[in-house]
Amino acid sequence: MMKRDVALTYEPINTVDLSEKVAAPSCGGEVSFVGAVRDHTGDKQVTHLFYESYEPMALKELNKIVDAAFDKWDIQGCAVHHRLGELKIGEIAVAIVVTAPHRAACFEACRFIIETLKKDVPIWKKEYFEGGEEWISPRP
Repeated sequence: MMKRDVALTYEPINTVDLSEKVAAPSCGGEVSFVGAVRDHTGDKQVTHLFYESYEPMALKELNKIVDAAFDKWDIQGCAVHHRLGELKIGEIAVAIVVTAPHRAACFEACRFIIETLKKDVPIWKKEYFEGGEEWISPRP
């Protein structure tokens, strides 16, 4: 039985909860990716971020990515949560947890999910610097 949990949220992401949601006795492997807000980009000092999204389309795309991961690899569980709104330095912006009977599928699926998410999902990031701000991801 495949377990999945895909969400956009304005609340902090709890990675332990995500792991528990997709755990299964048949799975010997679990791989997680956590993307957190860092305090710099290049030589600019970041003070905080803001994520915006066209939520119905973003959820549709996230689910398509998870479907593709289930189709390509022998994984049993997948959770993907992405934050929206204002995030402080150190807060989790995105978390992915993949479970499978074996580790190779977990690693490959997790990498595929984050790389495809960054490329295809309509979530836009604005970085706030000391003395300025800039949209990092192109907005429509």
